[in-house]
Amino acid sequence: MSDAELVLRSTRVITPEGTRAATVAVARGTITAVLPYDAPVPDGARLEDLGDHVLLPGLVDTHVHVNDPGRTEWEGFWTATRAAAAGGITTLVDMPLNSLPPTTTVDHLRTKQEVAAAKAHIDVGFWGGALPGNVKDLRPLHEAGVYGFKAFLSPSGVDEFPHLDQEQLARSLAEIAGFGGLLIVHAEDPHHLDAAPQQGGPKYAHFLASRPRDAEDTAIAALIAQAKRLHARVHILHLSSSDALPLIAAARAEGVRVTVETCPHYLTLTAEEVPDGASEFKCCPPIREAANQDLLWQALADGVIDCVVTDHSPSTADLKTDDFATAWGGISGLQLSLAAVWTEARGRGHGLEDVVRWMSTRTSELVGLNRKGAIEAGRDADFAVLAPDETFTVDPAALQHRNRVTAYAGRTLSGVVKSTWLRGERIYADGEFTDPRGHLLTRTP
Repeated sequence: MSDAELVLRSTRVITPEGTRAATVAVARGTITAVLPYDAPVPDGARLEDLGDHVLLPGLVDTHVHVNDPGRTEWEGFWTATRAAAAGGITTLVDMPLNSLPPTTTVDHLRTKQEVAAAKAHIDVGFWGGALPGNVKDLRPLHEAGVYGFKAFLSPSGVDEFPHLDQEQLARSLAEIAGFGGLLIVHAEDPHHLDAAPQQGGPKYAHFLASRPRDAEDTAIAALIAQAKRLHARVHILHLSSSDALPLIAAARAEGVRVTVETCPHYLTLTAEEVPDGASEFKCCPPIREAANQDLLWQALADGVIDCVVTDHSPSTADLKTDDFATAWGGISGLQLSLAAVWTEARGRGHGLEDVVRWMSTRTSELVGLNRKGAIEAGRDADFAVLAPDETFTVDPAALQHRNRVTAYAGRTLSGVVKSTWLRGERIYADGEFTDPRGHLLTRTP
């Protein structure tokens, strides 16, 4: 490591081979070596001795609604990427909707990139959108570097991003499969949603009944059938229904190229604990019962669920009314995702290596970010430094999100992010941030 500019040393470094005491050498923003703990520091290199704090690869969150431009009062690249950095996230991939315009053409992608360029504290990539009538735009977006295409199978909640029916899904998926792309899908069946009781009001039980598990299960079954027929690659977003897990496992066994994610709120919050009128807990699909949550954790352990992402979907506080039918559906979780998942994971017998696999390695693999997701030579020097045994109580006023509405308010969580590093530069430490240093990322061929 004679050319090292920076050396980070910790008694606990999470590497692909496991957790060990190690010295990590960095030059020109890249990890050049992972060496024994007592390796000598070369002349001219700066040593950061992290003691017993855990050095882990920066998290990669592939499901974030930044909403910028157009609904920047809901969130924006400046605030979203600061919140992410404070939570140990060093890369995010922005969803194509809730911004105006949505990322459904190359021109719209360029607009979003121009807005993000000067505001990004961490690295940012972009998803494209698959809408009725924009099949002609999919290949150009792919060639412009989006990581894949988001589609809804039921209404999205915003008029400018309509959902696909089964015929439209088939056309879009055939086009995407033709150039080897990835379709990521919000899978709820609109017919099952329409048939469910729609009582409205403040009772969470009524909202939960309005988004039944069979809406997810039916949509996932149809998506798997399309993917199998077209030999396409698909990814199921924010899985909440454990009933769909056997369908997914069976499809994989048949060789269908399907991956699946879930979210911190499904893994750490339960329907039984949601107070009536507390729409900060509203999301679609919904937070379900504790027994359902147990099965999601088992699927993570078994590898049926691949990864954990936030689905950070904020709004202004006034849209979080006490009527679950009309309140905006989305949970803000960027800054708290690592701590929330770690708190629950350790209580269920999982280690930080598991959390890194779910929230960094596999998310990087999902979108082909081969320089992210692991502490090994040749990867970007993106790190989070964590005190895993320290706790904190969530104070909404301390969050970096533009709108500090959170379902985690008042909860005591384990795992304090001490600092966050991007390509060998410390971008966050002890509540302080550098100027934005994030890069805009595009898919590589």
